[in-house]
Amino acid sequence: MTAMPSRPSFRLAWLVSAFAAALSAPALAQAPQKFSFVTNWFAQAEHGGFYQAQAAGLYRSEGLDVTIRMGGPQVNGMQLLAAGQADCIMGDHMQTYSAWAQGIAAVTVAAAFQKDPQVLIGHPGVVNRLEDLKGKTILVSPAANSTYWPWLKAKYGLEDRQNRPYTFNIQPFVADKNLVQQGYLSSEPYAIEKQAGFKPNVFLLADHGWPPYATTIVCMEKTVRERPQQVQAFVRASMRGWKDYLQGDPKAANALIRRDNPAMTDDAIAVGIRLMKETGMVMGGDAARLGIGIVTDERMKQTYDLLVQMKLLDPAKVDGRRTYTTQFVRDLKVLP
Repeated sequence: MTAMPSRPSFRLAWLVSAFAAALSAPALAQAPQKFSFVTNWFAQAEHGGFYQAQAAGLYRSEGLDVTIRMGGPQVNGMQLLAAGQADCIMGDHMQTYSAWAQGIAAVTVAAAFQKDPQVLIGHPGVVNRLEDLKGKTILVSPAANSTYWPWLKAKYGLEDRQNRPYTFNIQPFVADKNLVQQGYLSSEPYAIEKQAGFKPNVFLLADHGWPPYATTIVCMEKTVRERPQQVQAFVRASMRGWKDYLQGDPKAANALIRRDNPAMTDDAIAVGIRLMKETGMVMGGDAARLGIGIVTDERMKQTYDLLVQMKLLDPAKVDGRRTYTTQFVRDLKVLP
């Protein structure tokens, strides 16, 4: 009669068998990694690609459990990013330059918008082209004084005495035909047309030579260095989300937008989508051939050199080459 194996030898044989089975079996799926993203304002169509990626499960398919947190006037995304309370934020490269000047190593990794949606708005028959701005009172926000106002002033021969504070109230503009005001492409022009009953003349500054990207994805340099796979996954899913949002069915994304921002209406969303398509905001420019989300060295240098020339940026404090990377978008090629 054959003796039964002793308990130690039996245990060893079982462990060897189990280990061999584990090697031959498919690996268990890893749990999605948490990833937080803070937007630059209340949820709207201009955030639609990110919400589309969420609604369509594109983030989940990339192994990410993404939380989109809505921004607003009381939310300082760059502070949250620097404090480690967000993995990446929705920003713009102008903001990133300012961050570096303050010692915050923030890096632009993609640009959903090839154009800045900043506009100037004039009355028909009074301001029909930007050359008509001379002598007009122009309402701009304080932030404009360190961004596009010096460029606008130099390009069109304007004077600082024409500059007055914009209080985000369209009524002064509606009441005075000689006033010009700033705006966001899909916001103030739509509000003026709806409330005042006339269609204003709208000038998209990007179409007149203002070069910065907008609706960018900005992460800390440390995150880019230590978590490149997660950053790449987030960028890839987001840009696929933008393609689907503008070329597919945006209903699910719009539902998430309205959930986060109940004040957002269907007609306002529709206007935002239409204008993004008409202006080539997402799919125009370099994105048409290099892919949605693209940033290029040439465009970044153009913006950097312009700001240095206008003395809005100190090259001794900000190394433009460290403020962005093309590594996550140059081979992405999510083509329209």
